[in-house]
Amino acid sequence: MATSPRRRRYHPSSPFQAPPEVVHPVYAVGDRVSHDTWGLGRIVSLESDIAVSVDFAGTMRRITLPSKQLEAL
Repeated sequence: MATSPRRRRYHPSSPFQAPPEVVHPVYAVGDRVSHDTWGLGRIVSLESDIAVSVDFAGTMRRITLPSKQLEAL
C-alpha cells in the first residue's frame, strides 16, 4: 500500500519553518490613506513599487514602500 505524501508539520518554535509570506498593499492615485504621524491624506503620485507621494492637508510627503505606518482606507 502506498501512502499519500503529507505536508510536514513543524513545532511552532522550530527554526526550520518557512518564513511567512508578506503581502504588501497596492496603492493607486487618489486612494485615501492614514499615516501614524501625519494623519489622513490622499495619494498624489506613485513611483512604481518604491514610493508614494501623499498630500496631507496641503503638506506633501514622499513615503517609501513598504511602510508600516501607512494604511489604506
